[in-house]
Amino acid sequence: MTAAPPAPPPTRALHDGSSAVDARVVRRRLGPGPRVPFAALLGPVLLVVAWCVGSATGVLDPRTLSEPWTVASTAADLVESGRLQDSLVTSAVRAGLGLALGTAVGVVLAIIAGLSRLGEAVVDGPVQIKRSIPSLALIPLLILWFGIGEEMKVITIALGVLVPVYIHTHHGLRAIEGRYAELAETVDLSRTAFVRSIVIPAAMPGFLLGLRFAVTSAILALVVVEQINATSGIGHMITLASSYGQTDVIVVGLVVYAALGLVADGTVRLIERKALTWRRTLG
Repeated sequence: MTAAPPAPPPTRALHDGSSAVDARVVRRRLGPGPRVPFAALLGPVLLVVAWCVGSATGVLDPRTLSEPWTVASTAADLVESGRLQDSLVTSAVRAGLGLALGTAVGVVLAIIAGLSRLGEAVVDGPVQIKRSIPSLALIPLLILWFGIGEEMKVITIALGVLVPVYIHTHHGLRAIEGRYAELAETVDLSRTAFVRSIVIPAAMPGFLLGLRFAVTSAILALVVVEQINATSGIGHMITLASSYGQTDVIVVGLVVYAALGLVADGTVRLIERKALTWRRTLG
């Protein structure tokens, strides 16, 4: 006697005629899949593994790219002497000041242009002009204006940060659907309450996206300005190492730059997850 096949799981009809089980299957098939533990570190770890394998097998010439164990030993020596910590603090302060200044100016300009047609007419054009001119191309002019000290370096980083923050925040402000303004007018909501309750939450995703791009821009600008007559920082350490052919020290500096970028981007992504819990996305 043949056993009867197992009964299918109970289903619940949805409004479109499909079942709840079907809907779950579709979501599972179309979605990005389960979360990967330590996803942000997986890619860098694989790069390090490939680096180790290439060095151990001789594919990578140590004269071109130092072995990972040599770089680790050099980093330990730099930490023991205190040179790496001092350079890291100097670079982090420069990047942090430039990021804070550029973000503040970018947000203010985006609010002016996003909430006022007149403000957009005045602000948007100059920002788009700056967008077409790389910040690094302005360095000779900034040196003439501010010299070669810390002020020039921070302002250069801030100019690289300003544009992505402005562009994405402005887009977030202008992408708010008109029906929300109509609803606010219907319930007689004041302009201040409208901005606080509707405009700011709706623009937050755009601002945070712009901040992620701004972090990358800050690191890129930092790498350049620290190699222009700098007497401290990671870039200065790399410049000295290149003069003496110290590939291992150069790689240590590049790893520190990469770590700064990863930590900053991870921090922004964490803030994004905490601040945007109300969004239902595939992430």
